[in-house]
Amino acid sequence: MADRELLARTYHAILSGFVRDGRAPHYTDLAVSLELRREEARHTQRELLTALVGGDLAAAGGAHWAYPDTDYIVSFSPFSNLATQYPISVSGQSKWYGQ
Repeated sequence: MADRELLARTYHAILSGFVRDGRAPHYTDLAVSLELRREEARHTQRELLTALVGGDLAAAGGAHWAYPDTDYIVSFSPFSNLATQYPISVSGQSKWYGQ
């Protein structure tokens, strides 16, 4: 299991990716930003999502999940990686969707 510091850095990298790019980073993007091997980044992302959904980080709140049987993030609170009826605009930029 990844240590809590690595899970925290992964959480931050995912949210930062949404803010910067308007979409969730792929685990290969996380590998670069976290200086991990691709497989280690994929595994860490899975561990984080599991911990946030029903594990020891569930108290963090929000909804977080990947598309079934994949490593593609669908939603990472408060953002949706898929278009929803909740577009988010900040300072004239509209590149995000809410859950």
